[in-house]
Amino acid sequence: MVSLRAMTEEEFRSFLSKDIEDYAAEKVKAGNWTAEEALRRSQQDHDGLLPRGLASPHQHLYTIELDGEPVGRLWLSTDPKLGGGVGFIYDVFVAEAFRRRGVAKQALRLLETEALQFGLKSLALHVFGFNTAARSMYEDLGYTVTNINMAKALSAE
Repeated sequence: MVSLRAMTEEEFRSFLSKDIEDYAAEKVKAGNWTAEEALRRSQQDHDGLLPRGLASPHQHLYTIELDGEPVGRLWLSTDPKLGGGVGFIYDVFVAEAFRRRGVAKQALRLLETEALQFGLKSLALHVFGFNTAARSMYEDLGYTVTNINMAKALSAE
């Protein structure tokens, strides 16, 4: 059985260092940032969103559990600056050994219940174009594409 619970301080410290590195690597892979700037920029983004750690206003961090064991995490922002009653999912992570078992889908459905309790009318998220597995899962859950960014590498030849 999949469940969500509030992230502990110890889990948050572990999450933060890992998430900063993972986000930096994904931005490099997507071609958004250079390897030299990625960690600094990722740290800045996280500092801006989580200035008070777990106590940061409008930021809700959850541990995903499977049968009582931690297997992942979710990060939901309910920041009213997003407007229109929209919540933003900054992070969905399930440990490799527990993927492809429906854990993330179940956790996201539980998050929808949480979002309704916060008075949200919809949820939004960003997914990197190269992450086809995540894109497929989100589409299965009813998420639709709202924006598409495209890029082309240039060469002198």
